[in-house]
Amino acid sequence: MPDGVVLLADRYVPVGAGRAPAVLVRSPYGRRGMFGLAYGRAFARHGFQVILQSCRGGFGSGGVAAPLDEQDDGLATIEWMRAQPWYGGSFALHGPSYLGHAHWGIAPYAGPDLKAMATQVTASQLRDAAYVGGSFALEATLSWSTLTAMMNGPLSGAAVFFAPRRTRRAVTSGRPVGEFDVLAAGRRLPFYQEVLTHHADPDAPFWKKRDHSGTVGEVDAAVTMTGGWYDVFLPWQLRDYAALRKAGRRPHLTIGPWHHADVRHGKLATLDALAWFRAHLLGDPSDLRESPVRVYVTGVGEWRDYDDWPVPGTRERRWHLHAGHGLGLDGPGESAPDRFRFDPADPTPFAGGPTLLGNSAPRDNRRVERRADVLVYTSPVLHDDLDAIGPVTADLYVRTSTEHADLVVRVCDVHPDGTSLNVCEGVRRLAPGAPAAGEDGVRRAEVELWPIAHRFRRGHRMRVQVAGGAYPRLARNLGTGEPLATGSTSVPVDQEIFHDPVHPSALVLRHLES
Repeated sequence: MPDGVVLLADRYVPVGAGRAPAVLVRSPYGRRGMFGLAYGRAFARHGFQVILQSCRGGFGSGGVAAPLDEQDDGLATIEWMRAQPWYGGSFALHGPSYLGHAHWGIAPYAGPDLKAMATQVTASQLRDAAYVGGSFALEATLSWSTLTAMMNGPLSGAAVFFAPRRTRRAVTSGRPVGEFDVLAAGRRLPFYQEVLTHHADPDAPFWKKRDHSGTVGEVDAAVTMTGGWYDVFLPWQLRDYAALRKAGRRPHLTIGPWHHADVRHGKLATLDALAWFRAHLLGDPSDLRESPVRVYVTGVGEWRDYDDWPVPGTRERRWHLHAGHGLGLDGPGESAPDRFRFDPADPTPFAGGPTLLGNSAPRDNRRVERRADVLVYTSPVLHDDLDAIGPVTADLYVRTSTEHADLVVRVCDVHPDGTSLNVCEGVRRLAPGAPAAGEDGVRRAEVELWPIAHRFRRGHRMRVQVAGGAYPRLARNLGTGEPLATGSTSVPVDQEIFHDPVHPSALVLRHLES
């Protein structure tokens, strides 16, 4: 590197291929073992050179790790690669999660010899996933920080198993959030502390150098993306897709029924990348599909191809919250608001949805729906199949006893036997003046949920939950406005959800018109 630090890399070479096109993979998780098989050998067998590099500060590479700050090293690596006698004049970028985020930082500046890019379960900026809806994504941030802290230690091989367990132990300790890293990893973790410190300032230099969303549209290379309906980064990955489309690009997008650490998407993602690289580096488009967008429709279990995202031909519909805990397409009548109390001392538990290292497969939510701090609104039995495909939002009118509160909204598919499986969810943190309250103290809050492609089958019912937390996926809102890292005093928060003609709270879906 320009500062004299040496980063280690392995190069895989296809037999007899000479100066073949290269695939660059930069990883903080090591180069050997499964990574060598999945990236090095897999692509070399198909005619590509592979440069698999360990990021700064890990697995033999020198220097001190600066998590998510990979732009300078990435660009320096490209210049080093170009100077090697084996470089053939064209290359691609590949990798999931952290690896894909690192590539977004260099792709706009990589030059015309960058021909293609394949990213999976990642996005060009991760700040909004760390503070999803303004609420701190505690479990994901702490488990990743603990994982990476363990990877250079004696438990490196089993870190992916131990990190979630140590995270659970920390978040149930009752200690302030700023002490969880010591409880989980045995020491203070600089990245975790930085995230806590800068949670309220999106313009902080710490985040600015890690946010590449502003230059996504400048990437000239052909891009293909693979994501999962239960992945923690999906909403922001789709924003990257939208930025490329706005810039006139034609990326490919595949979204399957996967969570972030789901091993099932690995094979498909590799096949997708191989087809993409063969088309754009070897001139062989024979394995490319015709439609740029392919999504798996949950609830019916089938893959569908479309021309774009959001899917053309969908219509926005409002499912209104009704008195008596109903849910329907007709507008609400005159009614009193529903009430619940969120107590940070007994926070509403997480009941399935996007996690970083855990299994995010749908779960039966009936146990959490029986809690007094969860409101439940359920539609009548559906007489026809309903395909909801696209963005999902909740438009809620709420009044709270303190100005600090969280709104967690979850959509479930209720089966005929009563099983209530989560489909998607979202959160919005309320703060003084955000959103502003009317004279009656009522605030209109829009909650962005995860997008979906789901069939609510005939004979099923649709359900909406409204709660004040989802612990430990989200840090507890203490109700006091104390600093995130050190806050220890909490107060219960009474919340009222309105559903009348003046305050028509609703879930907003896109229906696929037949």
